Amino acid sequence: MGEQFRVRQTSLAVKRLGGIPAPPMLPLAHPAPKPADPVGLTLAITAAFFGLTLWRLTVPPGLYFDEVHYVPAARILLDLEGWPNAEHPPLGKLIIAAGIAVLGDSPLGWRLPSALAASLALFAFTRALWFASERRPATIGYALLLASGFQLFVHARIAILDGFFIAFLSLALWQAAGAVRQPETGRWRLAVCGTAIGAALATKWTMIPFAPLFGLAFLAARMGAGRRRLLLSRRGAPVPGITLVEAFVWLGIVPVLVYIASFAPALMVTPSPFITSFTITDLWDLQHRMLAMQQSVKEAHTYQSVWSEWILNWRPIWYLYEPVEGVQRGVLLVGNPLTMLAGLPALAWCVWAGLVRRRWDAAAIAILFAAAMVFWIAAPKPVQFYYHYFAASCFLLAALALAMDALWQRGLRWPMVAITGAALALFAWFHPILSAAPLENTGSFARYTWLPSWI
Repeated sequence: MGEQFRVRQTSLAVKRLGGIPAPPMLPLAHPAPKPADPVGLTLAITAAFFGLTLWRLTVPPGLYFDEVHYVPAARILLDLEGWPNAEHPPLGKLIIAAGIAVLGDSPLGWRLPSALAASLALFAFTRALWFASERRPATIGYALLLASGFQLFVHARIAILDGFFIAFLSLALWQAAGAVRQPETGRWRLAVCGTAIGAALATKWTMIPFAPLFGLAFLAARMGAGRRRLLLSRRGAPVPGITLVEAFVWLGIVPVLVYIASFAPALMVTPSPFITSFTITDLWDLQHRMLAMQQSVKEAHTYQSVWSEWILNWRPIWYLYEPVEGVQRGVLLVGNPLTMLAGLPALAWCVWAGLVRRRWDAAAIAILFAAAMVFWIAAPKPVQFYYHYFAASCFLLAALALAMDALWQRGLRWPMVAITGAALALFAWFHPILSAAPLENTGSFARYTWLPSWI
């Protein structure tokens, strides 16, 4: 009886296929093994970077460069005696104030928060690239390029706002990419992402070109998924299980609330020079006054520069060059001469890979770099400096890491080894002028100023 049933079922299957017997079942092919997550190695690189930032962190023992603005502002905020440096949002200065409160009003108290923030940025950027690409060589290479790229290291050792902004931006990118790659963790990751976006805005307005990109990317991906119930559907890219309405809460409303909350300490200042209540009118008027102060600095500066000079690594800034404790010392903010230029063709490759190969990781890097550059090209800020290239340079190095990884995947491994090795060697060579190390004499700058425009 069982044999007759099997024959009958086979006959029916043949008829359904037009008389052609069904092919035998083939064993399922095993999927390619997933690359091992290099989280341990990137943690080790981050720890080494953090340890290096601590070496001579308290040198110089006094304030230098823009510390003369932000550290006094943090002291006054800590004592609730005023609201100085009001052209910038308050969060970065509040973080410096927290360092002073915990560690004392000393170089360590001023600068340790920056060292922690820059180390977080190094780890978070590499995690973002891992979740976006799942390319192990690219992730490890990116960690080494960022650590040796000069800008992150210099800003890890000075009590100004840029390191905090870049840390919050990298945290937002890490959690956004993680939500896409691991949608089962999407809700809490988007919540952290939105909080980080707001914190970055509350630190420095340099976050403005990046803030809307997170929500716009979610909207574009969900529309591309073709969901008919666009607002309330939980299916489809980029994060299944999250509706468009919920995403708007995390990526739109939460950042605004965090930004507004950062001004709350102004209410405790007596008398408050700017805010007397948290009304929409008061807060809106305050933003106008901050913008006016940003645009009021028009006096020419020795080290001012424009975007076209940034991408060529043409006009850096001397944060410090003077005798300190009886010894000549200096701090030069310049990009790694190799990777800042090698990243430019890599960025062009990312544009091509995004458009032709539909690689969303490469496309995202190109878009982030473009957003950073367009903001400063269009910004109504008369006097600009090389440190405004900080965020863009981080994306440039990500582009270089992805491009070298593409060669690695094709069997050409020497570019990754040679470029990262040379970048680390250049970092070691320039380290004395990045870290306020003792120099031989007042003319030692000539060893490091490879171009006349670097002087």
